[in-house]
Amino acid sequence: MEGMATRTVGFAIAEEDEGRLRRLTERFGHGNRSAFLREAMRQMEVVDRAERLAALQGYGAERSAAAGLGPDEALTVVRRVLKQR
Repeated sequence: MEGMATRTVGFAIAEEDEGRLRRLTERFGHGNRSAFLREAMRQMEVVDRAERLAALQGYGAERSAAAGLGPDEALTVVRRVLKQR
């Protein structure tokens, strides 16, 4: 990543986690802790998006049920709204 601005940040881990960090850094960061942390952040962003999507789906299901819409009818409404954009 040529030209990437960097900043050193410190964080502490428990002694019993050192082995895990070393093993995971080798596996996912090719021995580079910074690369490992970047990959871990990418993976946590995936988890965050999935959780937010699940919450939105739950909200949509509740709203559809409150409006008396079944899954097929709700899908029709969503498609209609998206076409209007």
